[in-house]
Amino acid sequence: MKKNENNFAFIDAANLYEGIKSLNWKLDYKRFRVWLAEKYSVKTAYLFIGLIPKYKDLYTGLQEAGFTLVYKEVVYDGNGKPKGNCDADLVLKVTQDAYENIFNKAIIVTSDGDYAGLVKFLLEKNKLEAILSPAEVKKCSILLKRTNAAIIYINDKRSILEAKKEKAPNKDGTS
Repeated sequence: MKKNENNFAFIDAANLYEGIKSLNWKLDYKRFRVWLAEKYSVKTAYLFIGLIPKYKDLYTGLQEAGFTLVYKEVVYDGNGKPKGNCDADLVLKVTQDAYENIFNKAIIVTSDGDYAGLVKFLLEKNKLEAILSPAEVKKCSILLKRTNAAIIYINDKRSILEAKKEKAPNKDGTS
């Protein structure tokens, strides 16, 4: 990857979080942002995320790590579970930026087949660098796989992207 490229990452935050969680590890978002910059020359990393006020410290940390947050108002289902589906917002932003030629190449972070149409569009425009899938190979959507786009599995980078586990204090309370 050329260091002077102006590549953008478009990240489905819920899909990233849930995918990594299902693999039983925790992503270090600061390391992930640095890796995106170094590996893919990502200058801007959009993180599409539901807005829930009690998570303001999380949002601040993500911004400090270098992500540009794009908030989606959440609604709550019958069980009180928040739903902040960002798919349409992400697709619209990528398409708009591609047409305005704001970036060289896009990196799409998702395992969701709903983005297959977007991936095909980016391939036709020669604007896709890769898909980064937070799910394991067998759980990444077949619709994404059928696009024949390059898919990189984030789990394969676990050794460099995993959050370090906090050291537990000794029984006497010292660390």
